[in-house]
Amino acid sequence: MAAEGPPILLPWQELVAKIHDTAVNVSRDGVPDVVIGILRGGMIPATVFAHALAVRTVRAVEVVHTVSDNMNAAKTPAPQVSNVASLGDLSGLDVLIVDDIAGTGDTMAYTAQLVAAAGATRVRTAVCIVNAANWRRPQPPEHALTYIGATVEGWVIFPWENH
Repeated sequence: MAAEGPPILLPWQELVAKIHDTAVNVSRDGVPDVVIGILRGGMIPATVFAHALAVRTVRAVEVVHTVSDNMNAAKTPAPQVSNVASLGDLSGLDVLIVDDIAGTGDTMAYTAQLVAAAGATRVRTAVCIVNAANWRRPQPPEHALTYIGATVEGWVIFPWENH
């Protein structure tokens, strides 16, 4: 359960700065061939990452793990993918998966499995924010995710969300 208290408002300028700082670390490890955004929240950061890294190939995949967009919404038993074919053929490619936030970590782990199954030879993950209050994977976020912009305790409202 997420920490009680007011939601954390993340302004555009701070978000873009986190993405650009994280993109520097990504590029040190090699520029990916493809950036994949997890719909919906990860698509905007994925596009910013792609521009920062000069990657022209951007794809999207819809993987959902909450029953609604409401604050502290209940989770589905497992992440659900709507259209795995949107990943396309990733054979032999270096892929960076991007999402706005990681709560439990399950959505990113599931998406990484989908990307590997689509043939990617290298799968890296990047999130703008980790909500440590919801994290439940056996390994800590810094071991489960390749790149993290920041870690917070609580619900985050991104600039494109209604609040």
